[in-house]
Amino acid sequence: MNTSLLIAKYVKMCYTYVSILPYGGFGVIITFFGHSSYMYNAIEEEKLFHLIEAISHNDIVEFYLGGYGKFDALAEKCCKRYKEKHGESKIIFITPYINKWLDDRKEYINKRYDEIIYPELEGVPPKYAILRRNEWMIKKANHVFFYVNTHYGGAYKAMLFAAKHNVPYTNIYSGNYIFY
Repeated sequence: MNTSLLIAKYVKMCYTYVSILPYGGFGVIITFFGHSSYMYNAIEEEKLFHLIEAISHNDIVEFYLGGYGKFDALAEKCCKRYKEKHGESKIIFITPYINKWLDDRKEYINKRYDEIIYPELEGVPPKYAILRRNEWMIKKANHVFFYVNTHYGGAYKAMLFAAKHNVPYTNIYSGNYIFY
């Protein structure tokens, strides 16, 4: 079967859910969580890109990214493609830390992202900073994309948090996955 046909079929499957989302106007925030070891291909890139377009209704979007791992690399690539078509959209790095780690990477981060946001995490112990940053991103988002195929890890915990807080999300993993 033709790759474009497969992507169109998948997007159409998701569109019933997507089309009822209450977006429109300025201010759509989309964020992403997935496994750092995730390996993607061109078909999955097209699938995610078309889902972003469907979710956003081609509106201006703020993309919140954590910048870690292979799934975030795929998300960033799709966000950049979207921004090429919708120039006022922003790709924003959400950092869990303000420290030497960030200072050492600031030039690199500034080249890849339009902004850096640090959520108010001053009182959070460093070992919980990423978890709290992820929760903050989910609370701010209109929609969250996941690639989760396990029942453990940060992406799985983030998906549980989104479900618990009724934040609309899509898990793009296409295998047989039962969420519990």
